[in-house]
Order: sequence, then structure tokens, then C-alpha cells
Amino acid sequence: MLNLGNILDVLTALRAATADRHAELDSRTPLAAAAPDLRAYRDHLRLLEAWLAPLQAWLDSYPDGPRQQMPPRDYLAQLRIDLADASLKALPVAAPLAVQQPWPKQASAAYRWGVSYVIEGSQLGGAVLYKRLAVSLVPHPLGYLGGQGSPGPRWQQFLAALRADVVTPAQIEQACQGAQQAFDSLIGLLNSSSAAPAGRL
Repeated sequence: MLNLGNILDVLTALRAATADRHAELDSRTPLAAAAPDLRAYRDHLRLLEAWLAPLQAWLDSYPDGPRQQMPPRDYLAQLRIDLADASLKALPVAAPLAVQQPWPKQASAAYRWGVSYVIEGSQLGGAVLYKRLAVSLVPHPLGYLGGQGSPGPRWQQFLAALRADVVTPAQIEQACQGAQQAFDSLIGLLNSSSAAPAGRL
């Protein structure tokens, strides 16, 4: 059980429940290097692909919760377009990543809201990275980071739907568990990579 105390707002609870994990990822992903190169971007995309592919398939198998309230957005398709860009073809072969454990079939809609919170929130970070890297990583277009336009309006729509659907203490706790597991899954994939760190630290 999570110690939510008197937290009644799901967004406040999610931020508190995932703050340490969020900070760890921000400091450890391939693009956390001081001057990331194209190999760092390729490794970042591969990490996200290994994480997002099973997650997207799992979320798409449910008709309720976030998939009912939010218009579909295929982040995985744009990510794979970026991975196929010609500017990455000459890079050394990347090390394989671990296979993820299956996501729970009986997960509640609130749990899936928590998982979706991590996916949708990652687009905000992507927009920041795009501004930082768009010039230095030319000729790559960085479509995954910047090709969807500003993530702000969709994020606000997501938060409104999240707050309307996840309201009870039990639901908020389930959402926090889903968000924590989403972060833990990505951190586990990062830990599984045996490749030398990319980018110029």
C-alpha cells in the first residue's frame, strides 16, 4: 500500500509517487549526456521502443479508461520512422535489451491511467529535448521528439480526463502503482543495456 496521507488529487499523488524514478531516468537515459550524439539518440529510441511496443499493445486491448477518453496517438509509429532514418545507418550495432514481463491482464482502468500518465508525460520531456538537440543532431529530423507539435494541449486534455475518471483513494493508489510500474519497467530496460554509454559526457 502506498502512503498517500491526505493527498486527494490524483495528479499530486502521481507526482509524489514517481518523483524519485523520474529524476533517475532524467539523469541516466542516453540523452542525459552533456552533448548527446546520433548514437545516443538511436539508443534512446531503442530503449523507448522496447518499452512502448508491449505497453501500447496492452493498453490498446482495453476499451475503457484512457483509451476511451483520449483520441488515439501512435507514438510508436513515429519512433520507428526515426529509427529508420538514414543518418543512423552507419552506427555500430546496438546491444540487445531485456524482454519485459507481461503487463497485468486484470489491471484496473485507474492503473492504466497511471501507466498512460507516464507515456503522455514523456512527450513533454521530448519537446524540451527537441529544442535542445534539433540543431546539434542535424541531419536527423528528430520527428519523435518534435514531429507531433506542441504536446501542451493534449497534456491538458489528458489531465482533465484523468482527474475526472480517477477520484477515489483506491483509484488514486492504483494509478500511482501503474505509474510506478511504468517507470520501473523503463528503468529495468535501461539497466539491461550492456552497451557503452553513448554521447560525449
